[in-house]
Amino acid sequence: MVDVMVKLSVRDLVRADLASCGWAGSERHLANVAAQLDRARIGEVDYLAVCAAADIPVAKGGIDYQVKEGVGTLWQLAVHPALQSCGIGTFLVEAAELRISGRGLLQAELGVEEDNPRARALYERLGYVAYDRQPDAWEEQAPDGSLRRRETMCTLMRKELA
Repeated sequence: MVDVMVKLSVRDLVRADLASCGWAGSERHLANVAAQLDRARIGEVDYLAVCAAADIPVAKGGIDYQVKEGVGTLWQLAVHPALQSCGIGTFLVEAAELRISGRGLLQAELGVEEDNPRARALYERLGYVAYDRQPDAWEEQAPDGSLRRRETMCTLMRKELA
């Protein structure tokens, strides 16, 4: 086993990044991310990219400031599947929390699908506490290109920021 150290940076996600983010979801998902970048231009959201030395995103995620007043809501968090469990998700969430704090807000929230215990464990390690449950649903693109409705239950979690 060899340990490799990789320097990570975080910056705003830009449209040009979407071509290299196929690992994050379907074409439909990436079209939604592109729409979120329009919202980022007017300050409603921040959309972050975590990059390694080549400046190609290996993780991405958004912070929505319109969901609940005074709160930054993290959503659409994803780490390249080949790089999960390497600390990149922690780096992404901590960068998002800095953005939220930078706006003078003291609380971060997120919803985690109940069938994703690894993500929930990460958020708990980072200080997020469950406070409610909520159903969620969206249309997703199947491999054959058809659309199907995905329904899930999410645990809502929050963290007080220093």
